[in-house]
Amino acid sequence: MSTLRLSDVSLTLALLLGAASAFPASAADDPKAREIMVKVNNRDDGDKMTARMTMSLIDRQGGERVRDIRVFGQDVGADTQRIMFFLSPPDVKDTAFLTYDYDDPGKSDDQWLYLPALRKVKRIANDDKSGSFMGSDFNYYDMTKRPLDRYDFTLLKEDEVRGQKVWVIQSTPRTPEVVKESGYAKSVVFVRQDNFVLARAVHWLEDGEKLRYLDATKVEKIDGVWIVTEMTMTTKLGQATLHKTVMRWEDVKFNQPLEADMFTTRRLEKGL
Repeated sequence: MSTLRLSDVSLTLALLLGAASAFPASAADDPKAREIMVKVNNRDDGDKMTARMTMSLIDRQGGERVRDIRVFGQDVGADTQRIMFFLSPPDVKDTAFLTYDYDDPGKSDDQWLYLPALRKVKRIANDDKSGSFMGSDFNYYDMTKRPLDRYDFTLLKEDEVRGQKVWVIQSTPRTPEVVKESGYAKSVVFVRQDNFVLARAVHWLEDGEKLRYLDATKVEKIDGVWIVTEMTMTTKLGQATLHKTVMRWEDVKFNQPLEADMFTTRRLEKGL
């Protein structure tokens, strides 16, 4: 399993803290950094996608729980719709998650979760999007693209991740409301210069104590589309790892025939 080594995490954090200290949270938006983030946001991520996914939840003692998931996605104009069906283990079987990711920055993304034990579809309110997604280190806000107009961006430096040149960019929420919704006080992201894929990120949690480290450990080009097929999200308090989630995608296909009712709340209840 590919993960950030403790020495890598410590060095990365030390460099980021040093670089970020030169840029206060109120720093003006950087046009160059914003231009890069727009290209990240507009990068071709494929259409009519199907895939198998595993989500591994790893606790601080190394205990692991693995969840098997089927994922479907499609574009509707400039918007994106995605649905996930949990197949196993039994405690999450038949749970389903639907998200509408809107291009309009003035419109909040819609998310729904179907809980089979309650036989009920729950809409995820904006105030709840900072909460853990299905017990993982990802939150609901992580499951959609960030509206760029809600953030200021600062280009800190250039660097390398796994031999690939990257831009290191600080992302600072413009309002306390964005901090509350996302759960992150600020982030530093590492953007690959060759394909505008997010290679790594560090998120400062709203509580001011814990950090989350995102690492794209495997990136592949499938049907002409660059896609992250393995990533980790690690929650740390100081040097201690509290929890880690590994997501892996397999059998990723694009331009697949999809059922007309696939991306509806009714389909959440119906399942596969």
